Amino acid sequence: MKKQMITKREFLKLGVTGFLTACTGCKSKNVKSKKRIPVGVQLYSVRHECAKDLPGTIQAVAKMGYKGVEFAGYYDRDAKTLRKLLDDTGLVCCGTHTQLDTLLGDNLQKTIEFNRTIGNKYLIVPGLPGKYRSSRKAWQETAKLFNELSDKVKPHGMQVGYHNHNIEFRPLDGEMPWDTFFGNTKKEVIMQFDTGNAMGGGGDPVVFLKRYPGRATTVHLKAFSKSKPNAIIGDDELPWQEIFQICETIGQTKWYIVEYESDAYPPLVSIEKCLEAMRGWGKV
Repeated sequence: MKKQMITKREFLKLGVTGFLTACTGCKSKNVKSKKRIPVGVQLYSVRHECAKDLPGTIQAVAKMGYKGVEFAGYYDRDAKTLRKLLDDTGLVCCGTHTQLDTLLGDNLQKTIEFNRTIGNKYLIVPGLPGKYRSSRKAWQETAKLFNELSDKVKPHGMQVGYHNHNIEFRPLDGEMPWDTFFGNTKKEVIMQFDTGNAMGGGGDPVVFLKRYPGRATTVHLKAFSKSKPNAIIGDDELPWQEIFQICETIGQTKWYIVEYESDAYPPLVSIEKCLEAMRGWGKV
């Protein structure tokens, strides 16, 4: 995989105006919505930059115009240090991707305290070990577990949730795991729908966002294109305006979270281009 190197000076000089002109998806007519949803970024998108310079990366994200960040790892920083980084840049934590074992047993209270310190109330599990998803029955048992966890974190003003990849939209024992899981969890369990991942498994965002109204508290905005694997948000094949309309009405979405994983551009450039597409639609 080839990586395009860019200096900080070059990055600051890099413009994105031409992108909006070239991006046909950005020309779509804006949909009038009932509310403005803040836009955050999943820091996994810029994980290598975070590993090298977490403070500098968070500052760059803030300058772009993002309102929040979702963590997927803490880069050996404690909660107080992370909170200061956020406070210094005016960003907030719009979620954490935390492994299931951090929510189990004695680990749960530690996780609650950590997230309380950084100001986060959305505890999102980004994937499950095999035993929790190996069969329809396993998914049903996992749903019960998430219901229990939901009850445990609720007194602390927090919610647990689950983030999809693509396996959830492939039938298992006669039913799609996504339906098995969210058909058996409480409304408080967050359905963090990842648009690109879902499409990769055949899951239509419009269909599933409508099927579970009020559950998409945070939504991952990820591009998907069969013809352009490296497409940026807005230059792809997703019906973004319809997705936004659902999120901003029946979806009751609180955060849009951009995630971009292609190497088409340097990661910081990629997430800025995605944000500029959102800005062109009047979402920022």
